[in-house]
Amino acid sequence: MSVQVVAAKMAEVELKDVPTGKDLPAESPLTPTSEGKSLGRNDPHEAGSSAAASPTAEPSAKAGEGSLGLLAPNPAKMPQASAMKRSDPQQNGGEAFVNRDGTVAEAPRMKKIQFADQKQEFNKRPSKIGRRSLSRSISQSSTDSYSSAASYTDSSDDETSPRDKQQKNSKGNGDFCIKNIKQADFGRREIEIAEQEMPALMALRKRAQGEKPLAGAKVVGCTHITAQTAVLMETLSALGAQCRWAACNIYSTQNEVAAALAEGGFSVFAWKGESEDDFWWCIDRCVNVEGWQPNMILDDGGDLTHWIYKKYPNMFKKIKGIVEESVTGVHRLYQLSKAGKLCVPAMNVNDSVTKQKFDNLYCCRESILDGLKRTTDVMFGGKQVVVCGYGEVGKGCCAALKAMGSIVYVTEIDPICALQACMDGFRLVKLNEVIRQVDIVITCTGNKNVVVREYLDRMKNGCIVCNMGHSNTEIDVASLRTPELTWERVRSQVDHVIWPDGKRIVLLAEGRLLNLSCSTVPTFVLSITATTQALALIELYNAPEGRYKQDVYLLPKKMDEYVASLHLPTFDAHLTELSDEQAKYLGLNKNGPFKPNYYRY
Repeated sequence: MSVQVVAAKMAEVELKDVPTGKDLPAESPLTPTSEGKSLGRNDPHEAGSSAAASPTAEPSAKAGEGSLGLLAPNPAKMPQASAMKRSDPQQNGGEAFVNRDGTVAEAPRMKKIQFADQKQEFNKRPSKIGRRSLSRSISQSSTDSYSSAASYTDSSDDETSPRDKQQKNSKGNGDFCIKNIKQADFGRREIEIAEQEMPALMALRKRAQGEKPLAGAKVVGCTHITAQTAVLMETLSALGAQCRWAACNIYSTQNEVAAALAEGGFSVFAWKGESEDDFWWCIDRCVNVEGWQPNMILDDGGDLTHWIYKKYPNMFKKIKGIVEESVTGVHRLYQLSKAGKLCVPAMNVNDSVTKQKFDNLYCCRESILDGLKRTTDVMFGGKQVVVCGYGEVGKGCCAALKAMGSIVYVTEIDPICALQACMDGFRLVKLNEVIRQVDIVITCTGNKNVVVREYLDRMKNGCIVCNMGHSNTEIDVASLRTPELTWERVRSQVDHVIWPDGKRIVLLAEGRLLNLSCSTVPTFVLSITATTQALALIELYNAPEGRYKQDVYLLPKKMDEYVASLHLPTFDAHLTELSDEQAKYLGLNKNGPFKPNYYRY
């Protein structure tokens, strides 16, 4: 006879004697087996010790209640328990069962999980001093919760527009417009944390502070106002520059950092959640101030440059140089240059090696996952994702998603980038071929109308749509603001857009830059970009007359290498040096530059 049949026969025999709830007598013979263990229970000695350790423990099943846990063998096999006086099981917290000779034995008591209605016992334990300490620590941690997360949840109850407030810092200066100056202490802590991850800027302060290479420079900036930007601004100030700043994105400002900068004397005009009107008002307040003529522009996206060029043409002509760090902004500069309207030399930082090959790639590789997780809690494994564009940003996004187990498709217009995508193991498609089946759509092109209303209409229910390019033009969000579609705010920077048939998509940051709108970006990578920006400003400001004409330039290769070298000590990295013979053989200077300008990296 097989083992399975024997086991089945034994189970059948045991189950014949199992009483049901109504047949079970009040004093049911629930006694241990000959091995000292009851069926379905642990060792009674262990159970007893657990029960003794917990004064609130109760029996898992009282006598008279039917349960599969009350299976018992034949009473004839029971050992004799010691005689004892019967006590009420409700009083001693355990079950009592009767032996054949009439004596009563106490059943093993099982430790029971304590539920919410039993909290009274817990509350009795701490002393008064302990409760006060606990209360104080909880209160303090709630007050101190303005970490970086505070910037992205924006839970302030004050709905008054900063434009309607009169704010002054502790020194009486009111030349700023931010959310709340009282958050300055929290912002200062975040800036201090960022300084630890920005070694090159800190080194630049020490090396160039005595020279003050930016003395007399009046820098007007429009970038993301984060802790990393604050370190850059304070570095520029240490090098002698005066700074006025606005935000290049309505969602990316860290309010507490803006407060810390305002408290430190910087003229900052930005807060998280600006309207479009607020955005341009802040830029204008940054520029249009009596008795202050900017001579340098640090831009991210080209909006500040465009505003000054259009509204203050005389001011624009007096600018000594422009430093631009985004694809969108650089594209605008080249358009002006091609049309013969760029009357200022400009530095294209975006296409410098230390920006494009690091910030665009490594920053996006880490921050794309962060932004999607914070906003949607999405599981990446097995999800079908289409990434539009396989430049450095697209490469970073695809690498991260592939590593998490996503099925990644790529769309591209450039055959070289397209071939790279194929060689990296991604399937190259047209967007309309996969739009019905994908779970996530990410744009990284710098173009406009990449995801149009036709594609949005065809998306599956629950599809997540977001943008990793700087500008908000890649997703046609305007086409979704129609009467037949319902917008439903889920959380900060997360909207459900609902179609009449009930289908919905999840739109993040209203189509704006995902990582800086909805999460954070790695400080160390931004240190590389910020150092490149600082050196570009120094180069343009101190360049002799005629070195740079009214055109767009790349950062000199030697400066790119210098930026990289400033970050190597963080990794305890040691560069190899060329011998004289080797340098002569390669036709290089021993101190660089080591690659020609056409080298692709």
